[in-house]
Amino acid sequence: MWDDSSSPAPAGVAGVLGRSRAELLTQLDGPRSTTERAGRTGLTPGGVSQHLSALRADGLVTAHRAGRAVLYARTSVAEALLEAAKFS
Repeated sequence: MWDDSSSPAPAGVAGVLGRSRAELLTQLDGPRSTTERAGRTGLTPGGVSQHLSALRADGLVTAHRAGRAVLYARTSVAEALLEAAKFS
């Protein structure tokens, strides 16, 4: 069982990115694989992969290969976006 005590995605971010992408971005508190993200969100691995690819294209996440897995992490742009959303 995992600790899913992270805060929900800010409404403003969800309004722009969509609920699933905002949730993925908010919960991506450290490098995680698509499979790990799918297990934590209830989305399919394919769905998570599509969302993370879109977030990567927008400069909000980075991807790094670690053996057979690709690990995704938030960029400084995503960190700033989430921080700014706390105060809106």
